[in-house]
Amino acid sequence: MSLVIEDVLVRNDPVGPRLPVLFDSPHSGRVYPADFHFACPLSVLRHAEDTHVEALFAAAPDHGATLLCALFPRSCIDVNRAVDDIDPNQIDGVWPTPLRPTGRSMMGMGLIRSTLRPGQPLYDGKLPASVVAERIDRYYRPYHFQMRSVLDALAGQFGAVWHVNCHSMPSTLGPNPSDPKAADFVIGDRDGTTSEPGFVRMIADSLRGFGYRVAINDPYKGVELVARYGDPARGRHSIQLEINRRLYMNEDTLERHDGFDRLKGEIDELIRRIADRAEGGLLRRAAE
Repeated sequence: MSLVIEDVLVRNDPVGPRLPVLFDSPHSGRVYPADFHFACPLSVLRHAEDTHVEALFAAAPDHGATLLCALFPRSCIDVNRAVDDIDPNQIDGVWPTPLRPTGRSMMGMGLIRSTLRPGQPLYDGKLPASVVAERIDRYYRPYHFQMRSVLDALAGQFGAVWHVNCHSMPSTLGPNPSDPKAADFVIGDRDGTTSEPGFVRMIADSLRGFGYRVAINDPYKGVELVARYGDPARGRHSIQLEINRRLYMNEDTLERHDGFDRLKGEIDELIRRIADRAEGGLLRRAAE
């Protein structure tokens, strides 16, 4: 454990030689702030978490990669959104800069969530502008500062960097959640714009080799974290990886089930392959 900002984030640096690989888990935090006055049961609110994702990728530093994890919950503020993706109708008071709400905000899932599920509001009224501004300063900016700092340092040292943005997805997604062809993993690269295609292909082939069903950019293409930091023309390759929660946990109780250990072992192997690919990429660049 290399850096902890209390209740905000933890950055775990490599145990041995450093490689240009970053894994980040922005939605697995479960330290609920004392001043987070939500108007719904905590047991319901916790279903917004990417529970246990940080544990699935805990071995990343053992393979030379950096692992960054949020400690705060996404329901408080979502670092995988643009900082101006706010519904102005959520705010009580004057916001000092222009807002650019997207369709996610209109659905209650922007920077500051307003709903948990259809018909279930997160708050019993508007949020003071000062509260939203404080969350941005306390949580959002430090997380993105660490993302940018780590990626810039790795790219500066090695000339390239590979980034995996780690998430989980509910098994009930879509019109027919019982479909046996529903994906176990979804890889998002925003339709080929945030990563070299070979990186996506290697991850997809590895997961399929483990026996999993893999979809690409359907239904998740990747959001702010890969859009902001992925730039393959500059040697910066970012993908979003979604894992179906049914593979490793009880989605009602949030407890791990017997599948967790098997999946973690396969994720460990995937991490090793990503590290090997990054190392091989560096050797090829050195030989050119």
